[in-house]
Amino acid sequence: MYVVATIGVLVTMALALVRAARGPTVWDRVLAVNTMGTMTVLLIAVLGFLTGRPEWLDLALLYALMNFIGTLAVLKFAKYGDLAQGQEGDS
Repeated sequence: MYVVATIGVLVTMALALVRAARGPTVWDRVLAVNTMGTMTVLLIAVLGFLTGRPEWLDLALLYALMNFIGTLAVLKFAKYGDLAQGQEGDS
């Protein structure tokens, strides 16, 4: 059962990679890369259970947090052009 899930996750990752390469806009590419990150989290979790190492879930959670923060940083950079820039009206 875990093998079928692993194959499904890998197929989804391949499709997201195609969308990241061919996306017409930057937002499509960001969404595809975020999907790749989410599928990587699922792949780590499934492979952990497939190999009998459920403690890999800790690594999957850490990677999920890094993926979330990275996506926010990329979106802020795409909108403002700078990561350190504050919003207007800040002192």
